[in-house]
Amino acid sequence: MPAVEDPIMKFRISATMIAILCLGLFCSFHTTNNPAQAQGKAMEQKITVLSPRGKPPAIQLKPMAPRLDTLEGKTVYLVNDGYLGTDILLGEMLAWFKANMPKVNVLYKPMTGGGFTAEDPALWAEFKEKKADAVIMGMGH
Repeated sequence: MPAVEDPIMKFRISATMIAILCLGLFCSFHTTNNPAQAQGKAMEQKITVLSPRGKPPAIQLKPMAPRLDTLEGKTVYLVNDGYLGTDILLGEMLAWFKANMPKVNVLYKPMTGGGFTAEDPALWAEFKEKKADAVIMGMGH
């Protein structure tokens, strides 16, 4: 009885033989382009590697400001850093203070320094000059 040759089986065998040949050549191939490797262990090089995480500086803790006994007769600044919707929130807080705590002097101020990450020296100077007792910063959500 003559043997029947299956073309798919023949292709699989050929592909497997080519893959084994390539794998064998790849595994046995090594380069000696590096002079330190070519000379062997006599010229081992050491390199220094730095951590990409870095080392953060030490944190100096500062105590929180003491809590006020009362807000009656005090000056409270509501500061808007410019985040969307903060003006609405601080507007509601201003209305609440006027309705529920009329003896508290509440001032609404927008930051002109460009958001909460930027400094606003004029605003800080105003806090000191007018002796602000408390500041509520609207930082968005």
